[in-house]
Amino acid sequence: MLRVALSQFQSHSRRFVAVGLAVMLSMAFLSTTLMVGASTRASLGASLGEAYSKAELIATPDGGTFNGAALAAVRGVPGVSEAYGRLQAYAEFTAGGQEVFGQVRNLAPEALETAAVADGALPSRADGVAVDSDTAGRYGLHVGDSLELRAPDGTTTMAMIVTGILRGSHDPFASALPQLLAGTPAASALAAAGQASGAGSGAADGYASIQLALSPGTDVAAARAGTLAALAGTGAEAQVKTADEQVTAQVALMTGGQDELTVVLLAFAGIALLVSGLVVSNTFAVLVAQRTRELALLRCLGAARTQVRNSVLAEALVVGVVSSAAGVLAAVGLMAALIGWAGTQPDMAFATMAVPPSAIVAGLAVGTVLTVAAAMVPARAATAVAPLAALRPADDAGIGNRRGRVRLVLGLAALALGVPLLAFGAASVMLVVAFAGGVLSFIGVLLCATLFVPRLVGLAGRLAAPAGVPGKLAALNAVRNPARTSVTAAALLIGVTLVTLMMTGAATARQAFDDALAETYPVDMAVTAGALTTAQRDAVARIDGVAAAALLPAAGHVGQQGAETPVYAVDAAEAGRLLRDTTLVLEPGKIYLPEGARPGRADVTGAAGTVTLEAVVLRTRNIPALVSGETAQQSGLLGDAAAGSALWLRLADAPGGGQLSGDRIKDIQSAVATATGVAGGAVSGAAIERVTFNEVIDVLLLVVTGLLGVAVLIALIGVANTLSLSVLERTRENSLLRALGLTKNQLRGMLALEAALVAGVAALLGSVLGSLYGWLGARSALGSLAEVTPAVPWLQLLGVLAVAVVAGLLASVIPARRAARLSPVEGLAVG
Repeated sequence: MLRVALSQFQSHSRRFVAVGLAVMLSMAFLSTTLMVGASTRASLGASLGEAYSKAELIATPDGGTFNGAALAAVRGVPGVSEAYGRLQAYAEFTAGGQEVFGQVRNLAPEALETAAVADGALPSRADGVAVDSDTAGRYGLHVGDSLELRAPDGTTTMAMIVTGILRGSHDPFASALPQLLAGTPAASALAAAGQASGAGSGAADGYASIQLALSPGTDVAAARAGTLAALAGTGAEAQVKTADEQVTAQVALMTGGQDELTVVLLAFAGIALLVSGLVVSNTFAVLVAQRTRELALLRCLGAARTQVRNSVLAEALVVGVVSSAAGVLAAVGLMAALIGWAGTQPDMAFATMAVPPSAIVAGLAVGTVLTVAAAMVPARAATAVAPLAALRPADDAGIGNRRGRVRLVLGLAALALGVPLLAFGAASVMLVVAFAGGVLSFIGVLLCATLFVPRLVGLAGRLAAPAGVPGKLAALNAVRNPARTSVTAAALLIGVTLVTLMMTGAATARQAFDDALAETYPVDMAVTAGALTTAQRDAVARIDGVAAAALLPAAGHVGQQGAETPVYAVDAAEAGRLLRDTTLVLEPGKIYLPEGARPGRADVTGAAGTVTLEAVVLRTRNIPALVSGETAQQSGLLGDAAAGSALWLRLADAPGGGQLSGDRIKDIQSAVATATGVAGGAVSGAAIERVTFNEVIDVLLLVVTGLLGVAVLIALIGVANTLSLSVLERTRENSLLRALGLTKNQLRGMLALEAALVAGVAALLGSVLGSLYGWLGARSALGSLAEVTPAVPWLQLLGVLAVAVVAGLLASVIPARRAARLSPVEGLAVG
C-alpha cells in the first residue's frame, strides 16, 4: 500500500497541490500570528521600553522616589554588577533665539546607558551635556556649542558644553520635550532646584527608578528577592520587574489596568488555529470524498480496510510535513519583509522582528497533525461501508435523510449555545467567553450551510438567466447538488469571514484607541502663565495649525489629596470645541476632577467664598479641575477677573486628514510661546504624546495588516482549491453535457457563472458575519479601555466582495479549459 500511496502523488499531483497550498497558507497564518505576538513585544520594548532596554531588573517605588540609601543598598545585592538611579529634572535654555524648556536625565553607567550618539560623544566632563538630534536640528545646536541651563527656580544656572548629539528616541514618554543628558552632579543640582521651586521631579537623590545589570549566571529570581529585601531595609516600598514585565505593566497602565495586548494576540492565535483546521479539513474532505470509489475498488481487489486507511494517512503525513515547513518559511519571509519595510519609515524605525521557537514548532507540529486528522475522518468513512456499496453514488446530506438531520441538529445546537455566549462575552468584556461563542456559532453556520447556501445561490442564479443555457445550468447545479455547492462556498465563507473580521476589528480598534487617547489626553496644548489677555489669545488663534483657542479664567481652588489644586472655568460650548474627548460635557453645579481625586462633594474656594459642588472624577490625570462658566458665574467663583489664567488650544488636522506630525506640533509649540511671550516650559499639552502613541498603535495595526494579507491568500486559495476539485469531480457530468450539445464556450460560461454565483453569495454572507464578529470581538477585548462603537470599512468590504467574485471566476478558468479540451468520449470514460 505504500507503493499505492506514492503512486498517488504522481497520478493525482494536482489534487495534492490543492491540499498542500491550503496547509501551507494555514500554517503560514498560524506562525505569522505567533511571530506577530513576539515582534509586537519586541517593538514595544524598543519604544516603551527603550529607557531600560539594557537592564535585567527595574525597581520602581510604590510612591515618591528612591533616595541615595536605597541605591547604595541595591548595589550591595549579590549578583548585581551595576545599578543606575535614574534622575529627571527640568531646565530652560536659550537656543536659536528662542527660550526652550527641556528635560534633563543623568548619564547611566556604560552597561545600562541606552542613548546612542549620532555625533560627538556622551558627556564625560562635569560641564558636558548631550542633546537629542531633533532639538539640535530645530535650534541649530552643534558639538562644542555653549549652553546655559537654568533651573525652574530662576536662580540656579549652569554653563555647559554640548559634547554630543543623540539619536532620536522612540519612547513616547520622552517625545514631548527636548531631551538632555548630563552627568549625575548636574542633574542632581537641577532636580534639587526644581524641587525647591515646585517644578522638579524630586530632590537631589530622588531617583524615579533603579535599573540593575546582573553578573553572568546570576539567578534572576534570587536577584529580585535580594533587591526587594535591600529596598525594604531602607524603608522603601517597591516593585521589581524584568524589562519584559515592565513593558507589560506599562501597556496595562495605558489600557485601564489590563494587559489587553496579550489577550488580543492570544485571540488571534486562536482564530488562526480555528481557520487552519477548517480550511485544511474542508479541502482534504473533498479530496478523499472524490476517491471513495477508488478506495472501494482497492478493497474489492483485496486490500484490507487498515491498509487503505493507512495509505491515505501516509499521503496526509507527507503532505502535512512538506506543506507545514513551506508555510513556516513563508511566514518568516512575510514578517521579515513587513518589519524591514517598517524599519525604513522614520515613524516606525523601532519595529523589531522576533521569531520565537513556538512559531516554528507550532507551525510544523500543528500542520502535520491537522492534515493527518483531517484525512482520518473521511478515510475512515470511506472504508466503513462495504466495497460494493461504496462504488454506488452516496446520498448528499439533506433535510430528507439522516445525515442532513444530524447536521441540522448539531448546527442549531451550536448556534443556540454560541450566539448567547458571544453576546454575553461582548457585553461583559470577556474575550475568552466571546471567542468561544464566536467559534461555536460559526461552526453552527457551517453545519447548517447545506440547508440555506444552495437556496441563496439558486435565488442569485436568477441574475444569470439572461446568459441563456449556461446561466440556467449554473443556477440548477447549485440546487441539484447542495453538498457540492456548500463545500465550495464554505471555503470562501471561512476566508471572507476572517478577512472581514480583521478589517472591521482593526477599524473598530483604531477608533477605540483614538477615543481612549482623546480621553487620556483631552487637551492638545495649554499655556499657564498668570494673566493672559484676549490679544494673546487672538495672536495664538492666528497661528497656522491652531483650530481653536480660548482663555480659561481661574475659578478658585479645591483641596484634593492634601494639596490645593487650581480650578478653571470654561464655557460648555468652548469645551466642546477645545476638548478631544467628546464625551466630557460640563454640566451646571458640578466640578470635574482628574483621576485619583475623591468622588462625592468638593469644596471650591473662590472670590465669593467657599462653594460645595458635586464632584465628577474623570478617567485621566492630564486635565486640571474644571467647572462650567455658568457654574462659576452663578456661584460667584470668578469675581471680577477679566484676564485668563490659562489658554487652551486645539490643533487642526493635517492637510488631507489625520494628525499633525511631531515636528509640526513642536513648531506650533514654539510659535505659541513666542505669541504669548512666555517661556517654552509654560506651553504644555498632550498633542505630541498622542502622536507618538498613535505611531506605536500604527505599528501594531501594521502587523495585523500582515495577518490580513495571509488571510486573503487563504481565502483565494481555498475557493480555488474547492472549485478546481469540484470541476475535476464532474468530469463525466460535463462530458455528458458536451455530448448533449453544449459547446465549449457554453461549458466555460456555465462553470464561470456557477463559480461567480457561489463566490458572490459566500462573500456576502462572510462580510456580514465578519463585520459582526469583528465588532463584537473588539468590544469584548477593548470594552474596558474605551466605548467601542462599530466602524465598518465599507470601501474595503466592497473590495473584498469584488475580489471574491473575481477569485471565483479565475478559479474556474483552468479547470474549465481542461474540461473543454477533453473530448466527450474521453470524459465519459473517466471512472
